[in-house]
Parts: sequence; C-alpha cells; structure tokens
Amino acid sequence: MLKTLFSLELKSLFRSPTWKQNLWMRILIVFAILYFVLIFLSLGVGAYYIIEKAQIGEPFEVINRYLIYYIGFDIVFRYMMQPMPVTNVQPLLYQNIKKSTVVHFSMLKMLYSFFNWSHLFFLIPLSIILTVEGQPAGQVWAWSLSIYFLLLVNNYLNVLVNQKNTVFAIVASLVLGSAALQYFGIFDITPYTQVFFTALFNQSWLVVAALALLLLMYFSAFKHFRTRMYLDAGLAKKSEKTISISENYFSRFGKLGLILRNDVALILRNKRARQAVFAGFFFIFYGLLFFTGAVEAYESDTWKLFAGIFVTGGFLFSFGQYVPSWDSQYYPLLMTQNITYLDYLKSKYTLIQVFTVATTILSSWYLIFGLEIFSYVLLGAIYNLTINSVIVLWGGAYVRTKIDLTSNKKAFGDKNSFNYKTLLLTLPKIALPLAIYGTFNYTLGPIAAKISIVVVSIAGYFLKPYLFKTIISIYQKEKYETLKAYRS
Repeated sequence: MLKTLFSLELKSLFRSPTWKQNLWMRILIVFAILYFVLIFLSLGVGAYYIIEKAQIGEPFEVINRYLIYYIGFDIVFRYMMQPMPVTNVQPLLYQNIKKSTVVHFSMLKMLYSFFNWSHLFFLIPLSIILTVEGQPAGQVWAWSLSIYFLLLVNNYLNVLVNQKNTVFAIVASLVLGSAALQYFGIFDITPYTQVFFTALFNQSWLVVAALALLLLMYFSAFKHFRTRMYLDAGLAKKSEKTISISENYFSRFGKLGLILRNDVALILRNKRARQAVFAGFFFIFYGLLFFTGAVEAYESDTWKLFAGIFVTGGFLFSFGQYVPSWDSQYYPLLMTQNITYLDYLKSKYTLIQVFTVATTILSSWYLIFGLEIFSYVLLGAIYNLTINSVIVLWGGAYVRTKIDLTSNKKAFGDKNSFNYKTLLLTLPKIALPLAIYGTFNYTLGPIAAKISIVVVSIAGYFLKPYLFKTIISIYQKEKYETLKAYRS
C-alpha cells in the first residue's frame, strides 16, 4: 500500500496543472540544490585537510568538538525553512486504507526532503577521508551513521515543535548564545559535547542507542499526527486569544495608518509573517562571517559592504520582497477599497523603514569590532533606507506568489515567484552597490568608495517620487494578472 501511495504522489506531481507553470521555478530550485550539494561535498572532502593545514588540533577531534553546532544550526534552519509533511488525506480516508498507513506514508515521505539527504553529501565523503587517513573503518561508519540518525531526530523533533515558537526561541537562543559565549572566551561548551561525539566513535554499539532515539521521535511524531487525523479536523472553531491593536495611535495617519495597523496585526498574529521577522533578525548575525575573518575570502572591503547590506536589510529581503503577496488572500477586497496604490506603497515603505532602523540599532554591537567595521553596517543601512527599500517594492510588483497565511508550510509559495524581471531587479539590490564601491575602492581608495555609496543613496532618495510612479504604473498594468494569480 505504501508503494501505491508513493506512486500516486509521483503521478500527482507531474500531472498537476501547475507543473509547466512552475517549471522555471523548479529549475531554479534544482540549481540551488546543486549549489548546496557542492558545499556539502566540499566540506566533506576538505574539512579534514583544512583543519590539518590550519594546525588547530587533530582533525577528527576538532570535528567531534564542533559537531554540536552543526546539529544545533540544523534544527534552527529546519524550523525556519523545512515544510511540514503535506498529504491530502480526505480522499484517502474514504478508501479501505488504514489511517496508520497514511500517517506512515507522510512520515516516510519526509525522508525524501533535501534537509535530510543533503547531509549524506557531507558525511559519506568525510567518512571515506577518515578511513583513508587511518581511522578504523567499522568505527568510522558506525559513528557516521549515528550522526545521521541524530540529524533525522531533528527532522521529527521539528514536526513536534513546529507550532511552538517558544521552543524554537529557546533552542535558537541556546545555539547562538553558546557560539557567542565561546567566541568571546566566556564559556566553551564544545569540550563537554566532544566527549559525547567521541563516545559514538569509540563505542560503536551506541549507534543502536541513536537508532532507538530516532525510532522514539518517529513514533512520537506518528502519534501526534494519528490522533489528529479525522475527516472534520480543522472544521471546529477554536477559541483563541488574539492580540488587540488599538486604532487610536494609527488613526492619526489616515489611510496610511489603517494599512500600517493591518500589517502590524499580520506580523503579531500570523506565524508566517513572524517567521519573516525572525529571519530578518537572524540576518543581524550574518556579518560575523565577514567581520571576524572567519572566512579568508570575505576579508575584502567590498564583501564587508555586502555584509552590511544584509545585516541591516534582513526584514527588507525576508518580508519586503513579498509585497503585495502578504495581502494575497484579501487582495481582491483591497482593490475595492478607497485606497490608492500610493497610500498602499507608502505604508509598506514606512514599515520597511521602521524595521531597517530597528535592525541597524540592534546591529550596533558590531562596534566591538571597531568603528571601521561598523561603518560598513551604516553604509548598508543608508543604502537600504534610501534605494533598496524602493527597489524591493519594485521587484515585488512582479512577484505573484500566493501566500496562504493559514498554512504551516515554511516555503512562502512557489507559483509565479520568479521571472526574468524579478531576477534583473536583484542586481541593483546587491550587485549595483558592490560594483560602485569596488570601482571607487580600487581606483580612488576606500574613503572615496564610501562617499560614492552615500552620494548614490542620496540621489536614490530624491528619485523616490519618480520610482513610486513607476511602481504604481506596474501595479496598474499587472493588476488583473495579479488578481488571477491570487485566485488560482
């Protein structure tokens, strides 16, 4: 029966009416997957020799020492990005199929997720290298299998905590907090966790314990879904507490305030929107790759500006580029209201500005690396506040991604998300400031390069009214195509 269900799943994929419509999106996803596969392969093949060349300790011991962060960041990224198992169960419940079979199918289907099999491109090459370098083959493969079981534990743990933002916040804080404490030399957790991962190697029988933990998490997730699987699931109205937002403060801004109030309510009440805010928050720490010298290739001034743009523009990219998709569920109603496109754009622009200023303030801790480093954060903030805020809204006019705010999927949607226009508009978001800065930096020096970014940003600010008119004309031209996409 499981074989039949997998066969039906495959057929539904290729027979879907949106298969051809999403073809370009799927091609882009394939390239993204290949990119990350290459990264995992590079880590698996090169990690041992990179550590050996850096002379920071015996390579295998160092790997065991820092595996805790590999597993910790895995669960954080799963929560933020991994879709939950989705199966159209209602037609199956009418058939002579056991409910347990349907749930097992959903649980096993998760193993095909990129978040699960991608780790094999790291673990298998690493295990081969360790064996070639003289480690006992049996112990190496038992250790590797144990690590993979622990990563699959993350997979089913993510199912159980998916709707619990508090649990995610605690886990993310522990992972990031431990990394920060170690970086600043306050407390290092890795010597303690190294004992555990070394034991997985020295005591090969512990692979059975890792498997037992995986089975425990699997059946816990199975029970979680099995007890909630019935035909009228989701039909009963739940009594939930909602966050009340006063109109008094927003009413003073007129129509602009009305739209802003709706956006604030969206973020406070909806998980999908809150995930975008969380993603924007985590971008603040992205600069550590560029400002600490952790990656030698990122030590140039141009890459530091790149980091500054992302550090202060996390919300800009995670939320702003999906305007107006956040309003897709009631976009037809929105079109009937006495609200102009200019009012709508100004409200989104204001929201992006507020969050960009907030993330810039939160990023002020980069001052500990010196004023020179923090200057790149400020340059990124200036560019995001002036040019990028408008360009992101411009690109969003071509994005017709329908966002289901009631869905528990992590992906924001995949239909009509990308086209050549949106891809071209990514160039001024990132490539343009880097090209300008790099050109002036290599010809006139870093001070002239920084001044050039400020001058371009100021010019972009004064061009904002013209750019808004351009965006409005695009909204008007694409209005019916957008409405059609949101209804499909």
